[in-house]
Amino acid sequence: MNADRHPYVVIWEFQVNPESKLAFEQAYGPEGDWARLFSRSSDYRGTQLLRDTNRPGRFLTVDHWTSREAFYQFKQTHQAAYDAFDKQFEALTRNESLLGEFESLSACSASPASSLPGS
Repeated sequence: MNADRHPYVVIWEFQVNPESKLAFEQAYGPEGDWARLFSRSSDYRGTQLLRDTNRPGRFLTVDHWTSREAFYQFKQTHQAAYDAFDKQFEALTRNESLLGEFESLSACSASPASSLPGS
């Protein structure tokens, strides 16, 4: 990987309508419609779908990309399909918010906790 390219994640928060939970999980999960769309890019590294255990209906998606540039190139190239999916699935949620876009500053294979001082 190029030294100026950092692994990149995009995190969204959703409040899902109770009757739409299963459809939401299917559309936004790691094998869902969004993941299949993102898979058109070789720079897409997968999606995590997280369900809040304390707030029913609250979910986070974490989309992994090789770099910020790769994510924005994908959006530019596939904007029409991206917008169509966004419209198609908007009825599944009461609210959605972009929590942020983040660059990883360290490798994903962190050292085991037992190697940390004081462990």
